[in-house]
Amino acid sequence: MTKVAIVEDNRVIRESLAEFVEADPEFRVVCTCATAEEALRLLPRHGPDIVLMDIQLPQQSGIECTARLKQLLPEVQIIMVTVYEDTDRIFKALRAGACGYLLKRCTPEELRAAIREVCQGGAPMSREIARKVIASFQEPVTAAAQVAELSPREREILELVAAGHPNKEIAARLGLTDGTVRWHLRHVYHKLHVRSRMEAALKFRSATGG
Repeated sequence: MTKVAIVEDNRVIRESLAEFVEADPEFRVVCTCATAEEALRLLPRHGPDIVLMDIQLPQQSGIECTARLKQLLPEVQIIMVTVYEDTDRIFKALRAGACGYLLKRCTPEELRAAIREVCQGGAPMSREIARKVIASFQEPVTAAAQVAELSPREREILELVAAGHPNKEIAARLGLTDGTVRWHLRHVYHKLHVRSRMEAALKFRSATGG
């Protein structure tokens, strides 16, 4: 019997998740909590194998709760179940100790399959989330290839842009006119497929690990 706990502030969703989980005779919901504080107080007493964790909780976030629960219960496996798809939250949750990330619109069958996958040592993710994770790992490779296409002068200027130097300073350092620096930057933007200094600087840092 796999013991499951649920941390979700919305009562209707919390009860629905419990119903979905217990539709499988191999799973038993041992505790449901509405806040991170309640979870940190109650879950150590119940010793769940798996926790379904919402991210957006009233006070402490689900990500903070995940990090603290992993300290209290190192063996517990935590699956985030949330509406959020942005990569920042995904990676923060995974770094905090979550082993999976599902969207709330997943079906009851997908939820139960995810729990079974965790029991077998897997790391379940909704397809949309998996695509975002893969894309985020591919971005530095793509950025590096684009930066490699820059001319030596374009790269030199981009390095100074990424270091925070304005065009006038770049021109003075390199013995160029402001107009020439702007001309090179237009080519840089085109080659990197960006529209601003900030985007160019971020892509350069991604490509170089800076």
